[in-house]
Amino acid sequence: MSRPRRCVPLIALWWASLLVLAGPASAAPAALPSVAHLSFVGVKSVDPSRLRSLMATKANSTLPWGRQYPFDQAAFATDLQRIRAYYIDHGFPNVQVSSQVVNHPEAHTVDLTVIVNEGQPVLVHAISFKGFTVVPASHIQRLRHEMPARVGQPIAREDLLASQAMAMHELQDHGYAYGEVAVSATRVGSMDVALTFTATPGPLCYFGKTDITGNASVSDTVIRRQVLYRPGQPFDRQLVEATQRKLYALGLFQFVEVAVVKETPPTAEVATRITVTEGQHHHVQFGFGWGTEEKVLLEAQWRQANFLGGARSLEATGRWSSTERGLRLDFTQPYLFTPHFSMKAEGQRWYTFAPAYSLVTSGGTLTLTHQAGDQSLWSVALTDERDTSSIAGDALNDPLLRNDLIALGLNPVTGQQSGDRVAIGFDVQRNTAGNLLNATRGYYAAAHVEQSGEWLPGAFNYILMSAELRHYWSLNSRLVWANRAQAGDIQPQGGRDVNIPFSKRYLLGGATSIRGWGRYEVSPLSASGFPIGGDSMFLGSSELRARLFGKFGGVLFTDFGNVWANPEAVSSADLRYSVGAGLRYQTPVGPLRFDFGYQLNPIPGLLVDGQPQTRRWRLHFSIGQAF
Repeated sequence: MSRPRRCVPLIALWWASLLVLAGPASAAPAALPSVAHLSFVGVKSVDPSRLRSLMATKANSTLPWGRQYPFDQAAFATDLQRIRAYYIDHGFPNVQVSSQVVNHPEAHTVDLTVIVNEGQPVLVHAISFKGFTVVPASHIQRLRHEMPARVGQPIAREDLLASQAMAMHELQDHGYAYGEVAVSATRVGSMDVALTFTATPGPLCYFGKTDITGNASVSDTVIRRQVLYRPGQPFDRQLVEATQRKLYALGLFQFVEVAVVKETPPTAEVATRITVTEGQHHHVQFGFGWGTEEKVLLEAQWRQANFLGGARSLEATGRWSSTERGLRLDFTQPYLFTPHFSMKAEGQRWYTFAPAYSLVTSGGTLTLTHQAGDQSLWSVALTDERDTSSIAGDALNDPLLRNDLIALGLNPVTGQQSGDRVAIGFDVQRNTAGNLLNATRGYYAAAHVEQSGEWLPGAFNYILMSAELRHYWSLNSRLVWANRAQAGDIQPQGGRDVNIPFSKRYLLGGATSIRGWGRYEVSPLSASGFPIGGDSMFLGSSELRARLFGKFGGVLFTDFGNVWANPEAVSSADLRYSVGAGLRYQTPVGPLRFDFGYQLNPIPGLLVDGQPQTRRWRLHFSIGQAF
């Protein structure tokens, strides 16, 4: 028999032995049931959404096409241990976590219930500070009020660490760069503890040399002039952090670190090291959006950072929407004589469309800004532009408007007012609230004064004054109470409204104003019912913001205010009120906002789009909080 033929029986015998050893074919593993519902019982002191975020186990989407999550028994058991660890870290050492699993074989799903018996928490009975004699007593009182660890609250590990860091920062803010703080807890009673923060200040320190690394096209000079401290100056951690923020604000770097170089043993002279990573200096961005007022919004932006060196920037912005469109060019000089001063030049051709009028602005503004600190600034601006206002077509065709148009400086035939506006303005601001797109605590205060005419050339002659105050109060981890008050008055020379550009007249209403009305619908009316604006304004808002679940939030609000023809006509009896509710969804650029506003006292005779107002409610969709 030939060699190939002898191989055939051997191969057959080998396959047969494999089949015998393998036995009968095994069935494919059954698919795991999916999680239909996931709920919590007994959770009182913790946000359930926080517990959900800790878990690998997820519930199926409620949408038919949404994602389905398989139930993994081992992963669920680990989730329960993770929840227990979370509770212990937040001051509940006796917590018990169990579960209930209900199978639905016919639907191939399970319902999961996490059962929590929180037990009695360990509470903070008292807080004391030792060794902080180098820190003013008023600062310690403020620290006691602001730090997360509070008397009467459960003792949470993350709160302890944050409070310890804040106490250490107090030492570093007063010149003790090597300051350290230890925290000890002493049992008081069965479930209470007394916390003691003990400071070891170390030597009083002064700033020494500053080294710079990582820069390539940006010179050391540009970086050094942003530094807010100098050698020999008493050490202050806040100046180090403020310098880091100023370097980031230049828009030249992807990464910035300003770090203290600590020596062993400690020395009184503290060196710092600035490490940067340069980013792209040329930027092109395109944006698209939609809002109830803007409708479709298109925006394109081109920016050249480090323009001509020296950290200067040149930026061009184009925008198109139903409310405004145009082209704006900005040049910024971030350093002018000192790090605290900057200059900005702006030129534009801009079109603004309001319900009762349209405006074309051509010209520019030169602004000098002094940054007095992280939270305060003042600025002086000189504006030279040509304003051309045109009354809406429906209003122009209304014979009852003729005398009003003449009084306001509008040509009763063409419905236009055109002239050069040369004005000097002064602004002062203080902001302790941080990001105003979604502030949760602190306040924002601003005042503006503007003079046109008198000793300035131009077609208009007026003085304008306005002020705004916003306050944000964090009631707890889920609730924020936000309030706003704003007032403004514009006085024409000789009391003649013809000396005021129509575009400067006050009109209220809309997504960021009195939300029961549409944009610019609240103002004095013409004889036939068109909003024509006024010289005096007051606006107030109060809003309760709540975090509901996940990235969703809700608000309840009341808005009130009005516009009057002149200061003599101002009366609290004329205030217009609206109430409403809204929904928020957090995004990286700010909360998406949907608001429903309802008028409590409608404006008699108001025309909307040339027709008598027929509904007392408005819907608003936009990005960012209303204020």
